[in-house]
Amino acid sequence: MRRRDTWDAIVIGSGISGGWAAKELSAKGLRVLVLEAGRPIDPARDFLMNAPAYEFDYRYMGDERHLSTRQRIQRKCYACDEGATQFFVDDVDNPYTTPEDRPFDWIRGRQVGGKSIMWGRQCYRMSDLDFEANARDGHGTDWPIRYRDLKPWYDYVESYAGISGERLGLPQLPDGPFLAPMPLTCSEQWVRDNLRKAYGDERVMTIGRVAVLSEAHNGRPGCHYCGDCHRGCSTGSYFNSVQTTLKDALATGRTTLRPFSVVHSLIWDETAGKVTGVRVVDGQSRAPLEFSARLVFVCASALESTRILLNSRSRSHPDGLGGNSGVLGRYLMDHTMQHGAGGLVPGFEDKRTFGNRPNGIYLPRFRNVKDQHPDFLRGYGYQGGGYRSVAGWGRGSTRRGFGADFKHGLRVPEYGSWRMSLGGFGECLPHPDNRVTLDPERVDRWGIPVLHIDMQWRENERAMMADAETAAAEMLEAAGCTDVKTYNNDTPPGLTIHEMGTARMGKSPKDSVLNKWNQVWDAPNVFVTDGASMASSGCQNPSVTYMALTARAVDHAVGALNRKEL
Repeated sequence: MRRRDTWDAIVIGSGISGGWAAKELSAKGLRVLVLEAGRPIDPARDFLMNAPAYEFDYRYMGDERHLSTRQRIQRKCYACDEGATQFFVDDVDNPYTTPEDRPFDWIRGRQVGGKSIMWGRQCYRMSDLDFEANARDGHGTDWPIRYRDLKPWYDYVESYAGISGERLGLPQLPDGPFLAPMPLTCSEQWVRDNLRKAYGDERVMTIGRVAVLSEAHNGRPGCHYCGDCHRGCSTGSYFNSVQTTLKDALATGRTTLRPFSVVHSLIWDETAGKVTGVRVVDGQSRAPLEFSARLVFVCASALESTRILLNSRSRSHPDGLGGNSGVLGRYLMDHTMQHGAGGLVPGFEDKRTFGNRPNGIYLPRFRNVKDQHPDFLRGYGYQGGGYRSVAGWGRGSTRRGFGADFKHGLRVPEYGSWRMSLGGFGECLPHPDNRVTLDPERVDRWGIPVLHIDMQWRENERAMMADAETAAAEMLEAAGCTDVKTYNNDTPPGLTIHEMGTARMGKSPKDSVLNKWNQVWDAPNVFVTDGASMASSGCQNPSVTYMALTARAVDHAVGALNRKEL
């Protein structure tokens, strides 16, 4: 085993949180080593934006043999198509286990940039309705911070990333320094106007707040509406760590990025009483390596970060680093989704869309904001949009004719009716039995113990899903839509790709893994700033909260290091 130089800080992971940690640490003068389990990414080579279907080996239908054998879980994600399948893990090399009757669809990316390459880019702040929820209803442990603690850091990361959206002045969905909002379609504007007539300011539909530039910002051009965001954005118009935070970190000359570095565990020094480095398996040679640092930021994504902590066993920490409280691995959460309603929007037959807008609508939470619903705690928001279907080229296979008139007929688009969809995204209560542990028998390709994931939707989540269906239908009908139908796809946990918790923040080392600065109580020079740190889930897409928590934690860590407190 070889030991390398000592760094000021090691960052594990290069995605949303890891990129921010690297940028902030290096900007403050620290020498930083970023360890990424996957391969390097070159946007010019790997981002397949605008490539037409005929340029793909399988004409954008995908390699069915590969998907059915190597990516059986990953293919369930809408973005895992032939233009982006290379950004998703190989399920055979990266296994995990679940109870037979409780599936969990764990969607993962393993390359420089992580899932920041193919994420949905929706950015919604949490509010004190969320930060105070655990204390208010007794589920989980109270957050050690409030919105006022995170607000300046939300402002900071949003100003850098560039979030387009509309200011609404809603206490449950705080505003930020947004770029100009992207426009609604005619059908969305019609539904929005009619909802305001029916519900006033209680239920406000807006354009999604998204980390895609509506105008040039920080040296990056505005979106050109190609719609292939999940393939990677060659122009850098959407936020991903490869073209923003990591790029800036490397530009300082103080950051070293090491791909193919699969982290096994953290090194605990019994004599020093602290973590002194990181154990790594080289992703290509499988050689064991060790790297030393004064600070370690664990940003490997929620469950991978907890897996690293669980594997970091020592005499002082027999249940893993941060495991002395007994809650490490517990309180796993995700968001419910794919439940709501859709309907026809009358009129607008002379209107059509152009381009491909990179986001849809958002309808913020309205349940349990003022009055308590009798059937469930917490709440949900809606995402969706108004669209008009267009018949594809395949219609020619069933149409009679030949010659010039036949060809001309196929060139003329055939539009269907306008439709409107509202899909609920609901909060998951923190529950101790929703948890991850190390599987005692299975290891991954690199010989590292894998996770056993045991999670299920419980009574509160199912009651919330049912209400989201009903309320969506009621709103669409109130707006004037016809042929309204509800749906609930009974999507298992994991597929929303908002997994969080398992190493939660808290006020006491007795019932949490991290303190208010995202420090591990049992190892103060270790910080966990990704989704693992979440004490509750809210119903909002969480990535911008991870960014803010990371920037805040780095600021505290460097200050403590300079004061020789670490």
